[in-house]
Amino acid sequence: QVQLVESGGGLVQPGGSLRLSCAASGRIFSITTMGWHRQAPGRQRELVAAIFSDGSTNYADSVKGRFTISRDNANNTPTLQMNSLKPEDTAVYSCHVHSVFRDYWGQGTQVTVSS
Repeated sequence: QVQLVESGGGLVQPGGSLRLSCAASGRIFSITTMGWHRQAPGRQRELVAAIFSDGSTNYADSVKGRFTISRDNANNTPTLQMNSLKPEDTAVYSCHVHSVFRDYWGQGTQVTVSS
């Protein structure tokens, strides 16, 4: 069973940047969508960004213009470049890969934005 593992989280000051990566333990076939979700304490998990098989992307309104999702073609997983980070971006970020057969989720990486 393929596992997803995120990396790149950490503590950053407001206005700073982080780049999240997602590594897969094996090959995932027939991918339709990749994305990043986040969950802050006491809140529901929300979609941050998604990239589709045709290369189109979708972003939550709160991150538009600051975050960029891309596809790591070597791993067939998503990456997330986060700029101009705000305290309200603090959350556990999880990568997600959806294939025609099943969904794959990572355990998450903590992102904390604080001075």
